[in-house]
Amino acid sequence: MMDLAVIGAGPAGMAAAIAVADAGFSVLVVDEQARAGGQIFRRPPQEWGQRHGNYRPYSWAKDLIERFEDHPGITTAFRSTAFGVLRDPDDHAPLRLALHTPEGGRLVAARRLLIATGAHDMPVAFPGWTLPGVMTAGAVQSLLKSQKLLMGRRLVLAGSHPILLILAEQLLEARADIVEIALARGLPNFAEMIGAVPALPGHVTLFADAFRAMGKIIARGIPVTRRTIIDGVEGTTEVTGVRLAEVDEGWMRTGKPRHVAADLLVLGYGFNPSTELARQAGCRMQWASDLGGWVVAHDQTFQTSVEGVFVAGEPTGIAGAERSWAEGQMAGLGIAASLGVAADPTQRRRAGRILARAGRFSRVIQTMFEPKREALARLSGAEDVIVCRCELIRSGALDAALRKNPFLSTASAVKLECRTGMGPCQGRYCEGTVAARLATTRGATIPESGFFNANFPVKPVPLQSLCDLERSQEEHITATTPATYPAASR
Repeated sequence: MMDLAVIGAGPAGMAAAIAVADAGFSVLVVDEQARAGGQIFRRPPQEWGQRHGNYRPYSWAKDLIERFEDHPGITTAFRSTAFGVLRDPDDHAPLRLALHTPEGGRLVAARRLLIATGAHDMPVAFPGWTLPGVMTAGAVQSLLKSQKLLMGRRLVLAGSHPILLILAEQLLEARADIVEIALARGLPNFAEMIGAVPALPGHVTLFADAFRAMGKIIARGIPVTRRTIIDGVEGTTEVTGVRLAEVDEGWMRTGKPRHVAADLLVLGYGFNPSTELARQAGCRMQWASDLGGWVVAHDQTFQTSVEGVFVAGEPTGIAGAERSWAEGQMAGLGIAASLGVAADPTQRRRAGRILARAGRFSRVIQTMFEPKREALARLSGAEDVIVCRCELIRSGALDAALRKNPFLSTASAVKLECRTGMGPCQGRYCEGTVAARLATTRGATIPESGFFNANFPVKPVPLQSLCDLERSQEEHITATTPATYPAASR
């Protein structure tokens, strides 16, 4: 039995694992990727012989990764998917984590569980969004960071999140041809700029990077249009063009769409916390639109409503890498204390200072760039637009189900009626659209629509892995062999 099982090897998961392992407890960290770092610190393949990637502007990232990878008390299971949390009726029984690993299905018993599953790009449904050539900012960035791949020749970037500016700079360095950057919001007003002042201490580099990126965009003569939203894409088998339209402050269309020739549309309207594992485990959720939607509720030690289950990072709310790192440290100290080793007051104060500083920055970003969810959901209104891409449920079928069943009042009820959210992604692509459309139709709010229930398994895995669980004994996990790197790359 492990003392702690961590799901996610991003900043939060790594920081928590180090804190608990430093206290002398056994730690297992599970991640679907081949290397630690998460999306924000995604690295080239280990076979390339490079230990580190580009972590700018996070000066602490290199040390965090090295401490994590070199720690003798941390066992890792990469290329592995956590697809369920199991617990016997006895409340004091250990948690059991169901895993799909390269060797098959495994059950891991653990005294504590930390969910640090990160976030994913917020999907937006509109005419043509399922065509090849429509990608999210995170996907494009992942391929650039990990494989040095550029996925298109003529690019349009559309969204409202500042990640688009950082990504634009990275794309320009890769010699991409960006024909337009369409931002849904206008320029920050005076009140917003004044409100951003408290975020400056400790984050000058982040702001400087954003200004530098904007400077490069302007120097290249790339059009940056404001109050402009995606209206649809053109093409039959792939993207050949993008339709953009002007919008008002509420992101409602005010003019006719215009055509822009492009073969890649990159979307960046924000992020959703990855909370399906926490939902399946029974953790209490709460709605916070500015934090990404449904987030996992927790106390000051980052323990959830389920005994023995903790949470850190983006599942508590979209707040950036620095806050995830600080939350991981605080959660790790809280977990160690719950296992019997009290935290050093100096460590707790240090983590608390970082958490407070990161909070000031994240609040500014959350307030300034919160997406207009109802307006984005309206983009899927045309009858033939696919709402659920897994089950191929179109907008017309969703509307018909709501008309025929006026008692349907929750997203999960809609899921049962017309199968939206029942495919392999289990609603990660369509939950937001369905909930917002339901709320608009019923004259309710999105939180009143609720969220899709998460059931075991929360992610698609081979049937063999499910069969393996019955035969699986305790946590027989093969530790990842530490890589050997040239001294110069360290």
